Amino acid sequence: MAFIRSYSNASSGMGVADDCKSTFLELQRKKTHRYVIFKIDEKRKEVVVEKTGGAAESYDDFIASLPENDCRYAVYDFDFVTEENCQKSKIFFIAWSPSVSRIRAKMLYATSKDRFKREMDGFHYEIQATDPSEMDLEVLRERAH
Repeated sequence: MAFIRSYSNASSGMGVADDCKSTFLELQRKKTHRYVIFKIDEKRKEVVVEKTGGAAESYDDFIASLPENDCRYAVYDFDFVTEENCQKSKIFFIAWSPSVSRIRAKMLYATSKDRFKREMDGFHYEIQATDPSEMDLEVLRERAH
């Protein structure tokens, strides 16, 4: 019976903490952060901010901040220069779900993703990644252009 109750909680999706929205807006509008990593806090039954990366941090810093064996949501502000030599920025939503993470974690993140994305409006692109090669910097470049 306890498993069924846990499953029904997971299927409705976790809530989103208020600081998630305000931190995302700081990235989106003020360019305060290069990236934000979010995790599900099962005790609070909501998605919370785990880490932010300063505007000067690199993509390698971002990748190194993701756990190797657990799921996360992440938002990355990708700056690039177009063929016309214009500076542009695109915001990527990344659903990080490594193949070695627990089944329960994968289920929780998968069932909460749509609600999280609805409450955090403003992503340009989405990437589902189970391994770092699926969100390599080249993948972002190809999507953004």
